[in-house]
Amino acid sequence: MDFPGQVLELDPATGKTLRTFEVGPFTRGVTLRRDESKLYVVQYYNALVSQISLDNGKVTDQWPGSRTDNLARQLVTHPTREKVYVSHIRSKITSIHGQGSIFPYVSVVDSVPGEERRRKRIPMDAFVNNQVTANPWEVDITPDGKRFYVIFGGTNDMYVCNTIDDDYRELGYVARLTPGLNPRAVRVGPNGEFFYVYTALDFTVSKFSVTDNRLIQKTKITANPLTDQVLAGKILFYSALQPMVARRWISCSSCHPDGQPDGRTWHNPEGLRNTQSFAGLRWTHPVHWSADRDEVQDFEHTIRGPLMGGSGLIKGAVDPSLKEPNRLKSDTLDALAAYTNSHDFIISPFAKDGLSDSAARGKSLFESAKTKCATCHTGPVFTDSAPVAISAFKMHDVGTGNDDESEKMGPRYDTPTLLGVYRSAPYLHHGKALTLRDVLTTENKDDKHGVTSHLSETQINDLVEFLKSLPYEDPTNDIKSSGIKAVDF
Repeated sequence: MDFPGQVLELDPATGKTLRTFEVGPFTRGVTLRRDESKLYVVQYYNALVSQISLDNGKVTDQWPGSRTDNLARQLVTHPTREKVYVSHIRSKITSIHGQGSIFPYVSVVDSVPGEERRRKRIPMDAFVNNQVTANPWEVDITPDGKRFYVIFGGTNDMYVCNTIDDDYRELGYVARLTPGLNPRAVRVGPNGEFFYVYTALDFTVSKFSVTDNRLIQKTKITANPLTDQVLAGKILFYSALQPMVARRWISCSSCHPDGQPDGRTWHNPEGLRNTQSFAGLRWTHPVHWSADRDEVQDFEHTIRGPLMGGSGLIKGAVDPSLKEPNRLKSDTLDALAAYTNSHDFIISPFAKDGLSDSAARGKSLFESAKTKCATCHTGPVFTDSAPVAISAFKMHDVGTGNDDESEKMGPRYDTPTLLGVYRSAPYLHHGKALTLRDVLTTENKDDKHGVTSHLSETQINDLVEFLKSLPYEDPTNDIKSSGIKAVDF
């Protein structure tokens, strides 16, 4: 389970949970060792691989990656050798450029116990004559361990490889295939004759021959569940190809996967900027910590700029941000805005049964006149930011703007929503608060974003529990009844 970081062992007949293994936050991938004695899991935001004993459910070994490793969704084990393969990206936060920020990798873990443990990263953008790929999603391997597959969601392609038993090269190139739009899953059949690829944005599963990589069948598995406009925008959002991107390394989803943050603070030209969630964005405009864009369509500047280098979605000139709107200048740009604004809030897993006693006490503290938390984090969206006229934007100096020498636009910032804050660490515009407790204590020494210095340890704990519980109910009806209008897109 992605959050709170558990592996559940289920009875296949009844679906009941037999055992629960605590394995760490944001666990995504899980695979079983061939002798069924151990599990291997990988954490999403750091690609940490952990080994779990099935005897007692305890973590018995770990293989950390580089501090730049990110967005690791899945892993597989070699059927005959002590190897674990993980697909992930590398987020190089100090370089905001289309050919220096995001890199695709497959990591190979040597899982033999002992002192000489190794973890090797294979750069997929230099694997085949510098053919750049983007956003590796999943990997799989044939039952005989000879063929290996890795799919790339950003460039709509995949590599077929031979495994090499040399503890050095590990993989050898065989072929490049293009299965469809946004491949997200690859599986080899149990007899090793066929492999299957699911492409998420044309809703198909393609069946290929392992012997010669020939496409045998393509099956539509569902109708489009989105509006045509939102689907068109989602395709652009996940694409690392023109007209969005020139150099193929990056897409919007590389830093905003499924509208969620990537857990990173980037060294942007305007200063340090912690990646924000898109949940509820249609109600919380303007955009960016510095409120320097009043519509998603203003990201045409990013598409054409050094980060993405695309040809763009508007024909001709682009209006400056915060000036005349770029909305209605391009159907494709409006589609991108429609998808970006479509993300909803999700009920917090800390509030599955409503607010706990601790969270309820924290709610009272949050709403109290003394703490002043609800002064800015107000209303059903827990922010005083809203899609209003530029002249009515509300910006606040909360004492964090002087903490970064690279800051170009501070010290006043837009108030972020707190709905879903349990999964958006780190915190504050510069990401220096690693936990919600830090937001209230070490990063709020002068009581400039809430008055919290007088709170006891128990009260801080209660306030953190309340924040982790947001949203504890669907805010949609309250948003509508409050008079907040969603942005036009």
